[in-house]
Amino acid sequence: MSVKSCDKLEKSMVELTVEVSAEDFDAAIEKAYRKQRGQIRMPGFRPGKAPRKMIERAYGEGVFYEEAVNIILPDAYGDAVKEQELDVVGYPKVELLNVGKEGFSFKATVAVYPEVTLGQYKGVEAPKSEVHVTDEDVENQLKAMADRNSRLVDQDRESQMGDIVNIDFKGYLNGAPFEGGEGTNYDLSLGSGQFVPGFEEQVAGMKAGDERDIDITFPEDYHAELAGKAVVFHVKANAVKVKEIPELDDDFAMDVSEFDTLDELREDVRKKLTGQREEAVKQEFENVLMDKVADEIQADIPDDMIENRAHSFVEGFARQLMGQGMTVEQYLQMTGSTEDALLEQAMEPAKQQVRLDLAVAAIIKAENIEVSDEEIAAEFQRQADEVKMDVETLKKYMEEPVVREQLLRNKAIAVVVDSAVALKPELTEESEAPAEEAPAKPKRTRKKKEAPAETPAEEQQEG
Repeated sequence: MSVKSCDKLEKSMVELTVEVSAEDFDAAIEKAYRKQRGQIRMPGFRPGKAPRKMIERAYGEGVFYEEAVNIILPDAYGDAVKEQELDVVGYPKVELLNVGKEGFSFKATVAVYPEVTLGQYKGVEAPKSEVHVTDEDVENQLKAMADRNSRLVDQDRESQMGDIVNIDFKGYLNGAPFEGGEGTNYDLSLGSGQFVPGFEEQVAGMKAGDERDIDITFPEDYHAELAGKAVVFHVKANAVKVKEIPELDDDFAMDVSEFDTLDELREDVRKKLTGQREEAVKQEFENVLMDKVADEIQADIPDDMIENRAHSFVEGFARQLMGQGMTVEQYLQMTGSTEDALLEQAMEPAKQQVRLDLAVAAIIKAENIEVSDEEIAAEFQRQADEVKMDVETLKKYMEEPVVREQLLRNKAIAVVVDSAVALKPELTEESEAPAEEAPAKPKRTRKKKEAPAETPAEEQQEG
């Protein structure tokens, strides 16, 4: 194998021209012959016993060329990449130039890791919110705890809005059942908007044991084939229940926590809410800083890097759907989308994540950041303690290079965050009022795979 040329192209692409000698190609042809001779029938010879020269005379000297190229090309390409010291990204596009008894040559075009020039990454300015926890926030949290610890009590009366009705239902379109329109023992909270408009209002008034047909016309913008269609649901009410919420008192505190009084529980709730919001603010500050750093880098990023990351996002989204009992095909049908559209949605966050990864790697290089074996061992121990697992068992599920990379990333991000300048955020009408507690945004700076879209929050049952 010899590399005849190695040319740099736009978007961090490289074009390799490689020749394989006649001697090496002939060795590959011999391997191809030994692999395929059992499939070739020659008069006068048992299967697999015909000499190579006779097969080549009968079928042409190129009879084994295709298989020989398949045998030797991967190694030839790999050797060329090593010789040129290329840090390749993804798979190459290969074009055969010529093939014959004198050998063969090919052209391989492949993306390589781009050169990165950092912009400002120290002293970056970004707004950082102040953390406030009001008495109302604490009381709302306590009410939510009480709601989670409520119990359902059967009622011997007609259901009304606000009740929970356990129902069996089956939908019919033009007299025939339709897919996804059936459920049994489903707890429907009347007034929750879980089902299509008009359904819950018609269930109201039913008692346990009642059955009725409900006429529904799906909205024109409904995200399925039922959009605008008139259907009939046969509904049976199995039970009517109301939610009995416990009072907020010392007995409640003792039931749901390790505390003896409601005041102690209230103080613990305030402390936890404060910690959660501090972590959310910290993470948001970090995200904004790292986005700024990522935006400032100069790099000729190959399309393959972005496309590969987009595909990984979609694969992660598919796993997320599977965890919720739904396939990608079902999701696409429900949302009226396509696989191409899903991938397109992932392209922009994939591009930003790639820029972020490149920025972090460049900071690690610029700052000569290293991670010691002791730090890796300590991180394994920390994570093992967190999940209550011994270290050796944890190592079966988590490889050391993954831990090392994460620690390097954390140190690189710390360089940015520790030197950053926190600005007071501009007040708006929304920011002046205390916000309801919400989940923190995904930690993109921690290289967490993001889904390209959220799963549908409503109409999990198509009824």
